[in-house]
Amino acid sequence: MTAAVHISANALTAVYLVSAVCFILALKALSSPRTARYGNLVGVAGMVIAIVFTFLAQDPGHDWVIGAGMGLGALVAVPAARKVPMTAMPQMVAIFNGVGGLAAAVISLAEYLHDLPSGVPAQKGVPIVFALVVGCVSFAGSMLAFAKLQELMTGRPVVYPGQQIVNGVIGVAVVSLGVVVVVTPHLVAITLLAILSLALGAGIVLPVGGADTPVLISLLNSFTGLAVAADGFVLDNVILIIAGTLVGASGALLTKMMSDAMGRSLPNIVFGAFGAAPAVGAEAGAQLEGRTVRSGDARDIATLLAYSRKVMIVPGYGLAVAQAQHVAVELARALEARGVEVAYAIHPVAGRMPGHMNVLLADANAPYEDLKEMDQANDEFPSTDVVLVVGANDVVNPAARADPTSPIYGMPILNVDSAANVIFLKRSMRPGFSGVDNALLYDPKTTLLFGDAKDSLTKLLADVKSS
Repeated sequence: MTAAVHISANALTAVYLVSAVCFILALKALSSPRTARYGNLVGVAGMVIAIVFTFLAQDPGHDWVIGAGMGLGALVAVPAARKVPMTAMPQMVAIFNGVGGLAAAVISLAEYLHDLPSGVPAQKGVPIVFALVVGCVSFAGSMLAFAKLQELMTGRPVVYPGQQIVNGVIGVAVVSLGVVVVVTPHLVAITLLAILSLALGAGIVLPVGGADTPVLISLLNSFTGLAVAADGFVLDNVILIIAGTLVGASGALLTKMMSDAMGRSLPNIVFGAFGAAPAVGAEAGAQLEGRTVRSGDARDIATLLAYSRKVMIVPGYGLAVAQAQHVAVELARALEARGVEVAYAIHPVAGRMPGHMNVLLADANAPYEDLKEMDQANDEFPSTDVVLVVGANDVVNPAARADPTSPIYGMPILNVDSAANVIFLKRSMRPGFSGVDNALLYDPKTTLLFGDAKDSLTKLLADVKSS
């Protein structure tokens, strides 16, 4: 007697609903760093339940296919997830998300080819086409995002004359072919549809600059969720519909929130080619011309930190590159041991993926209550003695607030310039990922400590302890 006989359709639906509840609870818990670990475990539990019971409910003969797929996926994913450094986490998210989009596209294509000889009904053809198009867009876009993040290609926007017209023509062709595939099922038409959808995904991502990568990753993640939900309708699978809808909706909301955090609309981010060339605003360029920066040594800066009343640490991607999060947290603890109040100011789009800085500091066991969101941190900067900026640039650039000619004007930032002193840990004077120079570096209250972030923080830690 096979396992399929013992699991009725109603029982399987009930199990799927349990998994769905786990996913909802997981999303709720993941909204806070304090409960994120718990939420991750709840989500994993829900997925394990769904996978196990789906496997057991299959007809004999299909088990080996599912088992082989699970084994192959685990063989690739587990070592990759365990070995990936924190700096490469955005790349891993991008490529795993792309694989999910590809899986959704392949499933829809397989169902279409299975039903093609007898005819594909329109009520099934519509979700098939939707899953195929969105899955291909997500796959191609995610692979290009991975290439940009991994520096296999330039991280700056790739633009050419008439690019938006070309993308528009491809988009119209995709819609037209989608209608043809639904109304008149045809192998050649759906093949062309898949190819054009891949081209559309690439066309969407090419003009997106590196500074917009967090929003891009969130948007592509939402696309994959929607493709999975559509496959749920194709396969009449409740858990795929629920899980895909949750991912799609949460990804869309996160994308909107991140767009707001950058002070720009989503169409502007996707089609604006922001960061196409290094630039400063006209006003900022005139103001910075001929100005010099003030650099300091670790001992003097450590003394300033040690005898401060309140210190705020602003982490950025440079902190991740240097793998310096543990030293930063250790420095914070050393300062707290001297009676200094220490907190971390987190900008929602700092780094290369949504929540990158939260993940980074959680990895170093920074106290959750010490992580201040942008609005809260901005209220506290005026009463802060020293702001220690580690590897951040664009998210603290006052040009976003003061220079209407700047490309980043209007983006909400961390107002670190309202603190009494600003310490920048930088490798060089190169601008941030957006290519926009930072006037704060030339502010009289700003001191630069040049060098690798981990080495600089290690020196500061030693000098603070000896102060």
